[in-house]
Amino acid sequence: MNTFFDTVPKSALYFFIASTLGVLIAYWVISFFIKKYGKDPKYLLPNGAFKKISRPIFLIIFSIWLRSESIRTLLQLEEHDYWFKKTSTILFIASLTWLLLNLLKIIKTVIVSNYDVHVENNLKARKIYTQFNILERIFIFTIIILAIGAVLMSFESIRELGVSIFASAGVAGIIIGFSAQKMIGTVLAGIQIAIAQPIKIDDVVIVEGEWGRIEEITLTYVVVKIWDKRRLIVPTTYFIEKPFQNWTKTSSDILGTVFLYTDYTVPFDALREELTKILKSTDLWDKEVNVLQVTDSKQNCVEIRALMSAKDSPTAWDLRVHVREKLITFLQENYPESIAKNRVLLEKSTEENNNS
Repeated sequence: MNTFFDTVPKSALYFFIASTLGVLIAYWVISFFIKKYGKDPKYLLPNGAFKKISRPIFLIIFSIWLRSESIRTLLQLEEHDYWFKKTSTILFIASLTWLLLNLLKIIKTVIVSNYDVHVENNLKARKIYTQFNILERIFIFTIIILAIGAVLMSFESIRELGVSIFASAGVAGIIIGFSAQKMIGTVLAGIQIAIAQPIKIDDVVIVEGEWGRIEEITLTYVVVKIWDKRRLIVPTTYFIEKPFQNWTKTSSDILGTVFLYTDYTVPFDALREELTKILKSTDLWDKEVNVLQVTDSKQNCVEIRALMSAKDSPTAWDLRVHVREKLITFLQENYPESIAKNRVLLEKSTEENNNS
C-alpha cells in the first residue's frame, strides 16, 4: 500500500478525493431539492418518483466522474484512456435516456391523476388520457432510437461504416423505404389520432358493423372491446381513411328508438300516455326526450316510433328493450285487436248466391 501511494502523484490522489467528494455532494444537493419540492403541494410528486429520478441522476454524475484523468492516474491505467472515455459516454447516454423516460412517466402520472375516467361525464378525462397514452409511446420510441443512434455514432469505426453503407446502398434504401411506407403511414395515423382525436379511450363506436368501446390506442392499432367481450383489432389508418360511427365524440348522451308495427285501429294517444308513464317509472330515462310518432303507413300495418333519451349508449340500450317490452305488454292486455294482422275478405260466388 505504501509503495502504491509512493508511485501515485499526490496531486492525482488529492484530485481523486476532491472529485469523489464533489460527486457525492452534487448528488446530495440534487436529492435534497427533489425531496423538498416533491413534498411541496405545488410540486407534489407521486410515490416512488424520487427513486425513479435519483438513480439515473447518480449514474449521470458517475459517468462524468469516470472521465476524470485522476482516476486513470490513480489506478495506473493511463493507456486505457480510450475505454474509460467511451464507457463514460455510453453510460451518460444510457443514464440520460433512463432519466428522460422516467420523467415522462412521472409527468403522465401527475397530469392523468387529476382526471377520473370512471365518472359519468368523463369526456375531458378520456381526451387527456388518450393524448398522453399515444404521445408517451411516440416519445419513448423517439428517445430510444436517438439514444441507440448516439451510442453507435460515438464509435468512429461504426460511423465510417455507416457512411460507406449509406453511400453504396441507395437502391436498397429505396426498396426499404417502399417496404416501410405502410408502417410509416400507420405510425403517422397514430400521431394524427393523438392530435385530432376522432376517437378517444372509452368512446362508443360502430366499426365494421360491431358495437363496442375503444379499449386501447397504440401507434399502429386500436383495440375495440365488443359488447359480447370480443376484441376487434383495427389498424390506426382505418379511423383516418374510412367512415365509422362515434356515439360519444362530443358527449355521452344519446337518443334511443323503439319501432312498433301495429294495426290501423291502434289508439295513438293511449300509446303516448303509456310511453310517458313507462319512462317516468324508470331511472334509465334522463328526462330529456319523450316522443311517439307515426313514421310510416304500410298496406297491413302502421309504423310507430318511440323516441327517448339516455345518459349514455349502454343505458339507452337497456331503456329501449325495457320500453319495447312494456309497450307490447300494454297492447296485449288492453288493445289485442291493435296487434298487426293480415285481413282476408271472403265473398260468395254468383252461383252460390243463386243456389241459396
